[in-house]
Amino acid sequence: MNNTKKLLAGLVTGFALTTATAAQAECGDVSITEMNWASSQIITEVSKFLMEQGYGCTVEKVPSATTTSVASLAENGEPDIVTELWLNSTGDVYAKLEADGKVSRLADVFDPGGVEGWWIPSYLAEKHPELSTIEGVMANPELVGGRFNNCPDGWGCRIVNDNLINALGMRNSMEVFDHGSGETLATSIAAAYENQEPWFGYYYGPTAVLGKYAMTKVAIGAVDADIHASNQNKDTANPGVSDFPPAPVLTVATAALNEKEPEIAALMGKVSFETGLLSSVLAWQEENSASAEEAAVYFLTNHSDVWSQWVNDAAREKLAAFIK
Repeated sequence: MNNTKKLLAGLVTGFALTTATAAQAECGDVSITEMNWASSQIITEVSKFLMEQGYGCTVEKVPSATTTSVASLAENGEPDIVTELWLNSTGDVYAKLEADGKVSRLADVFDPGGVEGWWIPSYLAEKHPELSTIEGVMANPELVGGRFNNCPDGWGCRIVNDNLINALGMRNSMEVFDHGSGETLATSIAAAYENQEPWFGYYYGPTAVLGKYAMTKVAIGAVDADIHASNQNKDTANPGVSDFPPAPVLTVATAALNEKEPEIAALMGKVSFETGLLSSVLAWQEENSASAEEAAVYFLTNHSDVWSQWVNDAAREKLAAFIK
């Protein structure tokens, strides 16, 4: 273990031990999603630490994904907080929850927002410029390896991708490979880069992958808000072709949280990561084989100028005892 990892391991242990005695009566139980991808996991760990150490909450992490978290909000009114909710991938379900007053958006958790789309390695785009459009890709499937790398099941992008694939008739020209996890999707890009091989598929940012590997976005077509909205419905009868618009990515909370823990709602309304900064944290995490908790500690110890603006005065005073 290198010196940085040793330091972080010690800090994580110290923070965990202190958390056991830090909880105070001013905050009760709070549940927060732990999505199945790296950036959300870091956001959750940072938020959990601030809530526990700064506000005295008892925080429960709830393993989740985009579609399952929205379904849980609709059916059970929980968890209290959903982080990194990609609004463009929630269809009409979230909009109805918000219209009914069951949930509210607290913050745009990325500044200026998320990016998603279909990509090829930039070395491939430089060699074959025609592949920068979907028409060029479909006319030359062998140049991208004859395969589209699709989202895992449970990700909101999977529904959009499947509808786009059907609208374009892509299965007539190439294989569609449905990845079983975000890890295998990311690994496929890394493997292609290592061997300078073709690759074509979906990815999103901020991520360590898009920070580490130069990728060129394939132009799918003009952005059509109505078509994109329709493509978010897995049962849409007539999928169309629209590129991915800039993605609003939210932290949302239940109406109950706003009532029972207004200070926590206020905190989470300020938690927003500059996209490039979070990508750099993700790159550090990957380079150091660090856990989400260690990456959160790395962020907290190196960017107190950022998170100290999120918390209230009382919490800032408590947290100053741990992080200078």
